[in-house]
Amino acid sequence: MITTYSFIVLLLTGLYLVVVLYLIKGWSALRYPEKVLVPGELNTKVTILIAARNEEENIRLTIDDILAQDYPRHLLEIIIVDDHSTDSTADIIRSYASQGIRLLQMNEAQRLNSYKKKAIAEAIKLSTGDLMVATDADCRMGPQWLSSVVSYFETQNLVMISSPVAYFQEKNLFERMQTLEFSFLIGIGASFIGNGRASTCNGANLAYRKDVFYEVGGFKGIDDLASGDDELLLQKVAVSYPGRIGFLKQREAIVYTHAKPDLNEFLQQRRRWASKSTKYKDKKVVALAVGIWLFNLSMLLNFLLGFYRLYFLEVFALQLLVKLAFEAALLFPITAFFKRQKLMVLLLLLSPIHVLYFVYVGLMGNTSKYSWKGRMVR
Repeated sequence: MITTYSFIVLLLTGLYLVVVLYLIKGWSALRYPEKVLVPGELNTKVTILIAARNEEENIRLTIDDILAQDYPRHLLEIIIVDDHSTDSTADIIRSYASQGIRLLQMNEAQRLNSYKKKAIAEAIKLSTGDLMVATDADCRMGPQWLSSVVSYFETQNLVMISSPVAYFQEKNLFERMQTLEFSFLIGIGASFIGNGRASTCNGANLAYRKDVFYEVGGFKGIDDLASGDDELLLQKVAVSYPGRIGFLKQREAIVYTHAKPDLNEFLQQRRRWASKSTKYKDKKVVALAVGIWLFNLSMLLNFLLGFYRLYFLEVFALQLLVKLAFEAALLFPITAFFKRQKLMVLLLLLSPIHVLYFVYVGLMGNTSKYSWKGRMVR
């Protein structure tokens, strides 16, 4: 019994290590753009898309950052959709009308499950740009953010660009741990793209051609889920345009946002992200995700069984040691890119906690509803 079990554990551990090595390879394959165009050399008409709901505390900062971009103003359109806010979000957006900010307010009568996808789709209908650049209403960015994204778009002949997102301004240990874990997630998406197999991204910093959005059917087929306006769309585009999705490994392109303030909001967010996996079309990616989940489950089982027999605790300790070493090898260059290497010491605490969290989110993200922006959705 132990021999068979040990073989399964060894197999799952080996699979995880191979995956991490694959990710290390993918991240290393990404390069800083060889050619960077200055704003005066850019000629793409861009539409910035933002879906906002109850963001009165953040929306001004986001709009001010967008208006401070060094991108040519005659090539820039900004559309912000107010998603049934119950605070002063719409009024704040409206106050920027004289500076070219366009407000679109959702007013559909029927109940939806994916309000954000609906908001983005409606904004795209009204847009005049050729390149859609999506971000969120609680994000911050430097003045070269947009020009760096468009420069990459024009020089690399891409149809979709995933760019880096990072947490900042952490207030406590819990938020700093989230920053490290989130860097890991962004690195995973970037690494898959670096290996030529785009599968995940983050909608807070995503650009795509308008004609390609309509060519792949927009959000049709994935609009029954509240989440997925980012990576599920990316996966649709990847089918039609393999090799023409890029990750912009450039610090000027980073968009910044905040970690969740408490455990409940954090778990709700991660369950929302996990719910998208039910719509993955690439069965190899699904099988890989299941394999990683089983690896974490095996670690949790070994830890619990260790109270019954020391052998299992020894196996858990060995798994954890190997996991830590390989994850550190992946995370060090990623945190170096974000200039957050000091967070690496938290990996000693995060890695064992991540086992329990990963098993929980993998189960709950696919079996129940979750709260998002004050709504219960699936």
